[in-house]
Amino acid sequence: MPPILNAQGLSKRFGAVPLFQNISFPVSDGDRIGLIGPNGAGKSTLLAILAGEQQPDSGDLATRKRARIAYVTQESSFTHGLTVRQALEAALTAAAIPEAEHEGRLRETSGRVGFASLDAEAATLSGGWRKRLAIAEAIVMHPDVLLLDEPTNHLDLAGIAWLEELLNEAAFACVVVSHDRYFLENVATEIVELNRVYAEGLLRVKGSYSKFIEGKQAYLEAQSQLQASLKNRVKTEVEWLRRGPKARATKAKARIDNANELIGQLRDVNQRVQTATAGIDFAATDRQTKRLAEFEDVSLSFGAGTLEKKIVQGLNFLITNGMRVGLVGPNGSGKTTLLRLLTGELQPTAGTIKRAAALRTVYFSQTRELEEGVTLRRALAPDSDSVVYQGRVVHVASYATKFLFTSEQLNQPVERLSGGERARVLIAKLMLEPADLLLLDEPTNDLDIATLEILEESLLEYTGALVLVTHDRYMLDRVSTIVLGLDGRGNAATFADYSQWEQWQVEQTSEKEPPRAQQPSTPASAGKKKLSYLEAREYASIEDRVAAAEDRLNAARDLLDEPSVATNADALTAALHEMEAAQAAADELYARWAELTEKAG
Repeated sequence: MPPILNAQGLSKRFGAVPLFQNISFPVSDGDRIGLIGPNGAGKSTLLAILAGEQQPDSGDLATRKRARIAYVTQESSFTHGLTVRQALEAALTAAAIPEAEHEGRLRETSGRVGFASLDAEAATLSGGWRKRLAIAEAIVMHPDVLLLDEPTNHLDLAGIAWLEELLNEAAFACVVVSHDRYFLENVATEIVELNRVYAEGLLRVKGSYSKFIEGKQAYLEAQSQLQASLKNRVKTEVEWLRRGPKARATKAKARIDNANELIGQLRDVNQRVQTATAGIDFAATDRQTKRLAEFEDVSLSFGAGTLEKKIVQGLNFLITNGMRVGLVGPNGSGKTTLLRLLTGELQPTAGTIKRAAALRTVYFSQTRELEEGVTLRRALAPDSDSVVYQGRVVHVASYATKFLFTSEQLNQPVERLSGGERARVLIAKLMLEPADLLLLDEPTNDLDIATLEILEESLLEYTGALVLVTHDRYMLDRVSTIVLGLDGRGNAATFADYSQWEQWQVEQTSEKEPPRAQQPSTPASAGKKKLSYLEAREYASIEDRVAAAEDRLNAARDLLDEPSVATNADALTAALHEMEAAQAAADELYARWAELTEKAG
C-alpha cells in the first residue's frame, strides 16, 4: 500500500534564508514519527506543508485517496461562549461526518480525552485542557494521520502521560514535533531530525529516541572520517597544483577538475559539520550563607467557603545553597504561585517565609514577557551598546552571538522572534544578573534539544540554589536533587526524584485520601481503626520520640550555620547528610504518628 503522505523534493525558504531544500518525507500506516531539529530548522513549516496549510516553494506532496489528515498547531484558542460539545460538533461537521454518527463519536472521544462535561466553555479551560480539546477535535474525525506541533508544551505531567497512552494505543499514524526526550522515547517508533548538518537535509532513524542518538553518532563519525579523508586528498591535490601542471594535457586537465571538485566537497562537508550552540552560563554570587529561604508552616489559599482554593497548607520546607528543587504538580496546583511566594510578590495567608539577608533572586517567568516594539539590541542592552557579563564589558553584538543571534537581528523587534528565540533572549538577560536563588518557570518550552542539553549542563554547574518548574521529565531527573510535589488540594510532599512522586500520585488516586503535608505515603494498615497492644504501647511513647527527632533536626540545622562548618567541605558534607537523615527520620515519625492517631480515633 502506498504511503498515506508522500512528500518528495520539498524546499521552502523565507526571504533569502532557506529552511530546508530537496527533502523527502513519507508517512505510512502505523508510523509514529518524532520530528526534531534546532530552532529555525523548519519543523513547524514542514508540518504545515504536510497538513496542506502551506505550500512548498518546490517539490510535491501526494496524499492517499480519501485519507483524513488532522493537524494540531502549537497554540490552541477557542471563541468565547463555545462549549466543548460545540467545538467537537463543528469539527465533525467540517470533516463531513454523517450526523447520525456524531453522538457516538462525541461520547467515545470525550471518554478518551477525559472531559467530565461537554457543556464547559472551551475558552475558560486551562491551557492543558484547551490542548486536550484541540487534540480531541482532531481525533474525533478518526484521522489516518495526526500531525501534532509541540503538544506537550501546555500539558502537565499527567496530561503528557495521557497523550503517550493515547498515541501508543491509536490506530492512526502520527507525526509529532517535540523536544521532550522521555516523550519521544516512550512514543516514537522513528525519529527524524531536520537539520542542515545532514547531506540530505534530514536524518531518519528507525526506533526510539535512544536508538536515534546511536544512529546520529554513527552518522557524525562517518562525516568526520569523510572530512579527514577529503582533507588529506585535497592537501595532495593542492600540492600538485602548486607545482604548476600544464592544463593542455588531457590527464592534467581532468586532475585539475577533480581537485576543484574535491575542494568543493570539503567545503560543503565543513559547512555542514560546523554547528553553533548557545552559550548558556548562569552566574551565582559568592554568598556563604547556607540557609536561603525557609517556609515555616506556610499556608496560602484564595477565596473563601465553598469557593476556597487551597494552594499549600502547613508547608515546612528549607532551601539551602546548592539545592536544586524540582517543583511538580498538576496544572493549577500552584507551582507558579509558590514561586511568587518566594519572590515576595505574594504573601502567605498563614505562616512565615524567612529569607536570607539581601537575598538575590532571579525569576524566569513562563509568560516570556518582553517589551513589545523594542529591538533585540535594546532588549539585551537597554542603555548602551555593551553589557557587563561575568565582570567584563562585552559588546552587545558579541553577547548576542553567544545565543545564536546574527548582527542583522539586533535591530529586529523582539515580537518577530520565534518562541525559542524569545526564550533565549530572556535567558541571556537573566545571565547578566548573578543570583543566590534562581527560579525557572517552564524554561524548556520552545527550546530545541541541543539548547536544552546546554541549559541542563549550565544548571548542573550553577552553585547557587535553584527551583525549577518544568514538564520535561528528563531535565527533572537530571537536574533536581530533590522534588517538591503539590497535589492541587493544598498538600505537599518531598521526594528523592520524579518517579517517586509519580508513584505517590498513583497511590493518591487509588486511596482517594489526601496526605498530610510532606508525608509521601500512608501504609495500607491505616484503614484499620483499632490499635493492637503493641501499637498502643508505641502510640503512648511516640510524642517523646517526635520531640527527640525535632531536637535532632534543629541541632543539624544549627550546625549548618556554624562558620567552621560552612568553610570546611568535609564538615559541611557530613552536616548536610546528618540534616537529610534527621529530616527523613522526623518525616517517618510524623507519618507513623498520623497513622496511629487515625486508628486510635
